[in-house]
Amino acid sequence: MTELTGPETPETRHLVRVLLVDDQRMVGEAVRRMLADEDWLEYSYCQKPEEAIALAETFKPTVILQDLVMPGIDGLSLVEQYKQHEQLKHVPAIVLSSQEDPVVKAESFTRGANDYLVKLPDRIELLARIKHHSEGYIHLLERNAAFEALAENQRILAGELAEAADYVRSLLPAPTEGAVNIRWDFESCSSVGGDSFGYRWLDEDNLIIYLLDVCGHGVGAALLSVSVMNALANESLGSVDFKQPNAVLACLNDVFEMERHNNMYFTMWYGVYNRQSGELRYASAGHPPALLYRAGQPEPECLVTPAMPVGTMPGLPFKEKTTHIGLNDRLYVYSDGVYEVQYQDGREMTLEDFMPLLSAPLNTGPNGLREIRDTVAAIQQSDIFEDDFSLVELTFQ
Repeated sequence: MTELTGPETPETRHLVRVLLVDDQRMVGEAVRRMLADEDWLEYSYCQKPEEAIALAETFKPTVILQDLVMPGIDGLSLVEQYKQHEQLKHVPAIVLSSQEDPVVKAESFTRGANDYLVKLPDRIELLARIKHHSEGYIHLLERNAAFEALAENQRILAGELAEAADYVRSLLPAPTEGAVNIRWDFESCSSVGGDSFGYRWLDEDNLIIYLLDVCGHGVGAALLSVSVMNALANESLGSVDFKQPNAVLACLNDVFEMERHNNMYFTMWYGVYNRQSGELRYASAGHPPALLYRAGQPEPECLVTPAMPVGTMPGLPFKEKTTHIGLNDRLYVYSDGVYEVQYQDGREMTLEDFMPLLSAPLNTGPNGLREIRDTVAAIQQSDIFEDDFSLVELTFQ
């Protein structure tokens, strides 16, 4: 098969293939001679119209020259068959006819022909029509190939993002029961966000709980989130005292300075609960306040300390506060993805709108917190969230 040479043009990126379907052998030979000196195309001739479809399937023409009047089958019937054939429906069909009748021309276009030539046309005109129609068809093939490649890349990317989301979920701690009952609901957004959280007993009396939200979405945000989570889980922050929330945030701020982490930063809430004293020490960095619902009280206490997000400024100081936890108090730590959604009228849901959803004790079953996500999904009328949905509940026994 001869490839085209010379400057690359749309018609030279692919080999032009011309298929002539005509019952007259002399016409086939005449067209062959017209095209013989053109090394940028390949020519094939079909004398038997009943074999045209099969030959076109294997030859893969970029343009079909179709005789109008043939024994046994009408040329326009073949044109209609081309247009109904999955492989051939977009291949340009040029009708060759001995008639100059406008009515015949109109019917040809009505039944699917792309062009009409009175045979035998001038060689220069025939070549020009072949180039013109082949160029358009080749462009279509290139666009389709590009779209298919894009779709495949998107499929691969979606699979990788889903795998990243599954990995992040696998690192999250299991719900626990005991002195503090802990459960959570987590749903990664469609593009993988940067939420992660954890909790564990440092010793028999002190429980740490934290939740962080990396700016942006994607694998990069997820990787940073996992790195922070691993640093906390493995206590690999040097000599920092994990019972001091402000010291933990300050250390993370130095270790994960945004200039060294692709300009990514994260918000965070970190607390330490002592079950002997009932004291909860906490600090936050640009993160929504944790909500403490005291037993029998519908309005929460907002637990927050003002500070810039972690990683945004070297040497940034962090403050901590304390509060007392009572029997059956409920604490909620979450990311802003749980409430930053839009009502159908375009208004954005606020934290104040979200708080009443948690005011009454929730269903203690395994899907109790899922009811909150379902309610928020109903508000935005979509189960797909633009940000990670992370909600952790601690009930103190």
